[in-house]
Amino acid sequence: MALDSLVHPVTARWPAKHPDRLQLYSFPTPNGIKISAALEETGLPYEPHLVRLDGDVMTPEFLALNPNNKIPAILDPDGPGGRQLALFESGAILIYLAEKTGKLIPADPAGRYETIQWLMWQMGGVGPMFGQLGFFVRYGGREIEDPRPRERYVNETKRLLNVLDQRLEGREWVMGADYTIADIAIWPWVRSIDVHYDAAGLVGLAEFSNVTRWLERSLARPASQKALTIPDPEG
Repeated sequence: MALDSLVHPVTARWPAKHPDRLQLYSFPTPNGIKISAALEETGLPYEPHLVRLDGDVMTPEFLALNPNNKIPAILDPDGPGGRQLALFESGAILIYLAEKTGKLIPADPAGRYETIQWLMWQMGGVGPMFGQLGFFVRYGGREIEDPRPRERYVNETKRLLNVLDQRLEGREWVMGADYTIADIAIWPWVRSIDVHYDAAGLVGLAEFSNVTRWLERSLARPASQKALTIPDPEG
């Protein structure tokens, strides 16, 4: 396939101005920010498309790209073997971008698998549990009178923050000296505890000093700052 062409139903709704670049279909939620941050860190040319969560994700064009109707998703005209690749699930996309560019993941196999291990920890624990915290503290679930669901996710969020805090003891980043896709996967969710859920005090975020210092370092990166509004939600 020529790199100046894209063949996919999603392009009918979100036409590519730069079809030779990787196409990002996303919204700046924690999972969406992950991929924008990784793209900004790697310097890989890409074109972002805003996919709104209240309608766009259920359109036939987007479902052709991700039948699970979730952001983010990508369409890379220059995938493996020079062939077009469509990909969804933020963890899979992070691994793909790291391997495509040779950045944000250790070259040695042991370090690579350890990084993926922490990425999977985020995917299986931090994302679902923090998301439920937000639901029961800030969104629809806060109207439920039974306190047990809220308590469950508050306690699980604290447990996960403690795991991360212990991991970061004596380390600058999750993998030590190098910033990786493990950090990129986790920090947008930790940021959401305060920024989106207003639950920093509830879970005692400030008590996890290694986590808070790491979050500050993560957010200070220029790529992280840019990723917070990519794609532009006002677009």
